[in-house]
Amino acid sequence: MRTHDNEPFVLSRDVKAVMVPAGIEIELKSGQSGFITQALGGSFTLYMEGNLFRLAGSDADAIGKDVTKAPELPPNSTEDDVLSAAWDQLRTCYDPEIPINIVDLGLIYECTVSAQPDGQRVINVRLTLTAPGCGMGDVLVQDIRQKLEIIPTVATADVELVFDPPWNQSMMSEAARLQTGMF
Repeated sequence: MRTHDNEPFVLSRDVKAVMVPAGIEIELKSGQSGFITQALGGSFTLYMEGNLFRLAGSDADAIGKDVTKAPELPPNSTEDDVLSAAWDQLRTCYDPEIPINIVDLGLIYECTVSAQPDGQRVINVRLTLTAPGCGMGDVLVQDIRQKLEIIPTVATADVELVFDPPWNQSMMSEAARLQTGMF
């Protein structure tokens, strides 16, 4: 997906969204209009009535867009296959205000996969935020959890928000630093 140039939309149904950056969930009503300001990783940042809102990819149809599809794994997939899919899914998670994924922002400190006796897997993620007081922290954690738990064979994703070590710009990928002008 791409960043949009204020593409207009009208909601076709009532839908839950999260106010940015406060992180407060609200219900947007059918018939309300606004503009798509960012569409990355299956999530959308909407501008409506002077506010920004984050709309999950699972509700994309409410603004006339395609709903995000779940990832696929090869038959008899290994933990390495699941780990690769997990990193791919993490790259679809974006800060609602910065058009850079959380992996390139350097927010992911750890991602591991462990097999369970029943053949299912557990994914453990440790991440931080660019600013400890960001109101979107819980929303980002939930977004990560949802995107990891749709990977086939993943029973649960344990996502831990940590602030040690504190994030700094040197943790960003070179491409992210170039994109933001922080080099």
